[in-house]
Amino acid sequence: MPTEHDQAKQRVRERVWNALDAADAVHDATSHGRIPDFHGKDQAAERLAALARWKTAGVIKSVPDKAQLPIRITALAEGKIVYMAVPKLATPKPFYVLDPATLTASPEQAATSHIAATIAPTADVDTLQPVDIVVLGSVAVNRAGVRIGKGAGYSDIEFALLTEAGLISPDTLIVTTVHALQVIDEPIPSTEHDVTVDLIITPDEVIRTTETHRPSGILWDHLTPEKIAQIPALVLRAN
Repeated sequence: MPTEHDQAKQRVRERVWNALDAADAVHDATSHGRIPDFHGKDQAAERLAALARWKTAGVIKSVPDKAQLPIRITALAEGKIVYMAVPKLATPKPFYVLDPATLTASPEQAATSHIAATIAPTADVDTLQPVDIVVLGSVAVNRAGVRIGKGAGYSDIEFALLTEAGLISPDTLIVTTVHALQVIDEPIPSTEHDVTVDLIITPDEVIRTTETHRPSGILWDHLTPEKIAQIPALVLRAN
């Protein structure tokens, strides 16, 4: 049964989804129930790619959503390695490894989630390289850096797995790209396992956030036995 905390987050999602739909600000028929595929995502990706931290980065961890597709394409075209999670972290090796040196498809093709699933090898966290930039998708984010995804919670688990393996450090840059309507001026409910972002990038600006919170690893007491059982990588670490 949803808690008041969950319901408060859902109310924020609904307000943002409604605002995006009313403004015709997404490519899909509706933004509801997903990470919004917002108009201006290419411009937001260009702003990210212009940053000095991006230019020196070699490894990018990105969500597989359509809104962040231009970022993944740019990263691969520039020779950066891209990690994407297997849907729902449902395999023992839960990350796709897109390495431009070994790709059998163009960056434009390989960066899509459905083609990546057919051509990219999967890997356990123990075989991955340290991550320079983490790109998160968001439904809503405030200027403090607190964000909300679509509610499944997998991004936080992915982050925790990589952190516990020593692949995400305090120096790793955490960013999200969103439409301006997704940036809200109000508190967003958060818990100990939620990850804040360092930068919010819209088509028009780069916003440096005011708070930093990163879990030090997997918070087992925040996970139900059912959730652990669904994710092989967690099962291996729990035993």
